[in-house]
Amino acid sequence: MRVTRNVRIMAGAPLAAAALIALGAGDASAAIPVNKPMSGKATYYNDAGFGACGTQINAGNQMLVAVSHAWWTTANPNNDPLCKGISVKVTYQGKTITVPVRDKCPSCANTHLDLSQPAFARLAPLGQGVINGLTWQFVKTGFAGETVPISEPIVGSTIG
Repeated sequence: MRVTRNVRIMAGAPLAAAALIALGAGDASAAIPVNKPMSGKATYYNDAGFGACGTQINAGNQMLVAVSHAWWTTANPNNDPLCKGISVKVTYQGKTITVPVRDKCPSCANTHLDLSQPAFARLAPLGQGVINGLTWQFVKTGFAGETVPISEPIVGSTIG
């Protein structure tokens, strides 16, 4: 049902970075509402390449999440606090997963998560395409300055 996007192209990133510098991004860590429950929706994607945190990702077989561009607060996304031990805990119909933030969703509203394909599949059938009415929150999952490793590729997983 959902058409997946091609690898994200960050052509506008230099302009966005310049705008953040010009506007004064402030204390980025204060902008991440850790442990504050939110509600929204999720879709999924299966792109591979470099994620917004500057590391190789494969959303087709790794557990991770791309969060809205609205949550990224530094001129250089690789240095954003979201890339340093922040995950998203997502709950839908009694199922909960916690996945590391490794990418940015340029077209998502601030309450819209773009889960990797296997993360989405843990919560709902892929054919559903969109999960409405889920709850989620940012959580700390690593020590300050330590990045959380992405899970190993999931091969032959089942929806559970």
